[in-house]
Amino acid sequence: MKIAQVTPYEYPYPGGVTEHVFHLDHCFREWGHEVKIIAPVSEDVTGVPENVIGISKGIVSIPFGGSVSRVTLSPSIYRPIKRLLREERFDVIHLHEPLTPTLALFVLRHARTVTVGTFHAYRERPITAVETLGPLLQPLMDKLDARICVSEAARDLVSHYFPGNYLIIPNGIDVQRFGGSHVRPVERFRDGRPTILFVGRLEKRKGFRYLMRAFPYVVESIPDARLIVVGAYEKEDKEPFVRYARMHRLSSVKFVGRVSGEEVPRYYKTCDLFCAPSTGFESFGIVLLEAMAAGKPIVATDIPGYRSVLTNGQEGLLVEPENEHALAEAIIWLLQNPAAGQEMAERGRRTAARYNWPIIARQILDLYERLIQQKAETKTHA
Repeated sequence: MKIAQVTPYEYPYPGGVTEHVFHLDHCFREWGHEVKIIAPVSEDVTGVPENVIGISKGIVSIPFGGSVSRVTLSPSIYRPIKRLLREERFDVIHLHEPLTPTLALFVLRHARTVTVGTFHAYRERPITAVETLGPLLQPLMDKLDARICVSEAARDLVSHYFPGNYLIIPNGIDVQRFGGSHVRPVERFRDGRPTILFVGRLEKRKGFRYLMRAFPYVVESIPDARLIVVGAYEKEDKEPFVRYARMHRLSSVKFVGRVSGEEVPRYYKTCDLFCAPSTGFESFGIVLLEAMAAGKPIVATDIPGYRSVLTNGQEGLLVEPENEHALAEAIIWLLQNPAAGQEMAERGRRTAARYNWPIIARQILDLYERLIQQKAETKTHA
């Protein structure tokens, strides 16, 4: 089978959709299928995989949903996309965030084969652009042979604007990468101190400021507690929090910053609990699954995307968003009750196993095969 994976976001720039596409590509090619990834790629980026068809024109950074996305807005890619699809003759075109301009929309416009769309995003507020352009986008939505959402939260969002049938096929996780016996803790933090881990960018929606505000209360109850902060953030992003730590004499906050993909699982292995204090805009809790696979209990905010993978009191604790006191109380309780935390960690391992990438990728591949067969039968009876 010849498959196109289309992402409107710059590849391989870090992000949830990029990770999703990467793992589908890996599974499908391992199973003998031919896969091409069509994505914006900056001209100065090196190390791009050979099967990536890069679109380099008009890539810009735009704020969206509390984050910053790198997409192409160039109308000049319209004809090249049409020519590319005519030449490649894909059996299936899988578009991720198919309504994101301009790449995904142009691909969907010219697609003449089986098309699948996956909707990843979740927003708590109305999306004005979609409300305004809905009638114009509806014909493109109607071209999709199947619509997938990664969670019920994502489905609730897109179905509000475009009612119809949506399959729930969640994000996956490389369970062995995070939970394998080969993963070793980071040596410099192997000193027995109670350790909390945060992984992510320091964007407003990630809610890290509430974790920072909670940490003084944690230290008051557990003086040797430590907070490790890992993520693809820049120096200017962490400066306000560094000042806050100095002001409150929190020398046990360690800003590690960006680490390699091989190193990330080691930080999960190092911590005693993982904290995800996001305020919203999360359609799915991929970092929660990473922590579960690593065998760690979790304190997270009670938002739709996180509720889709974590049950309060089972794999961890869910607390009210934007509430540093609730965060602190949950963290302190888990650190002071290690037996309960271990039970949550074991349940988390079992939960994470259900999301292993080969399981998720097989569901998607089975969908491709059904759609191809249905289209062939329709042509036969036409």
